[in-house]
Amino acid sequence: LFFPKGEGRGWTADFPMPLGNMTVGIVTEVGEGVEGLKVGDRVFGHLPIRETHTVEAGAVRKAPPDVSDEALVCVDPAMVALMGVREGNLRLGDRVAVFGAGAIGLMAVQMAKLSGAAFVAVVEPIPLRRELALKYGADVAVDPTREDPGLVIRRSTGWKGVDLAIETSGAYVALHQAIRATAYGGTIVPVSFYSGEARGLRLGEEWHFNRQVMVSGARVESEPYRDHPRWDRRRVEETVLELFRSGKLSVQGMLRPVVPIEEAAEAYRFIDEHPEESIKLGVSYEK
Repeated sequence: LFFPKGEGRGWTADFPMPLGNMTVGIVTEVGEGVEGLKVGDRVFGHLPIRETHTVEAGAVRKAPPDVSDEALVCVDPAMVALMGVREGNLRLGDRVAVFGAGAIGLMAVQMAKLSGAAFVAVVEPIPLRRELALKYGADVAVDPTREDPGLVIRRSTGWKGVDLAIETSGAYVALHQAIRATAYGGTIVPVSFYSGEARGLRLGEEWHFNRQVMVSGARVESEPYRDHPRWDRRRVEETVLELFRSGKLSVQGMLRPVVPIEEAAEAYRFIDEHPEESIKLGVSYEK
């Protein structure tokens, strides 16, 4: 669908292939010897888009009754965002910039505010996403196609720059702008994947003079984390679920578009061709 268009991403299109990464559903059958799950249980797991799944019991877990389906399918990006915030050692009063306002970036905006950030800027080219970031608490939303993100963020912070930049887009040019926007001695946490030629990234100017710290590999998949074993993948997931349960973390407006499973394949084409109308794809199995 869209993999052949990527440049330097390391992806190869080998169809058929599974797409999607979070599923919520109802248990319809339980195998012999399975404990802790029964027919009718509402469960969720890191699984692709399919009408049915046959998996080991450990691949899913019971869904908390007070966490919505919409929130559960956002557990994955929320976990990535949480590790970006924690690995960046965000502290009360810090200034923060989030690059990219997809699901991960939007979660990072909210978590930065929850962690006591005094100022949060978001850098995102799509108006729909910038607007949602502002609703989630961002103080400034920068369009990198019309403004210089580093300059705008420096100006907004009294020319000091941010203490922490979280780069979620996977674009080298965004990583470069994160370097430019970050203060002397500040921290940059890329949580996305980078591969291929680093077009738009220059490790000069601000990078050499500002003595910044870059935390690489700050992803959920990068366990053990620096706080391991106190913080492991299970604790990260439990923390995200509690944030959803308490209402401190919102997904309102984040799932867009939402389509029935019959339209899922075409929906991937739609979000590729119309990113200006998309944030995180949701697929419904309701008849």
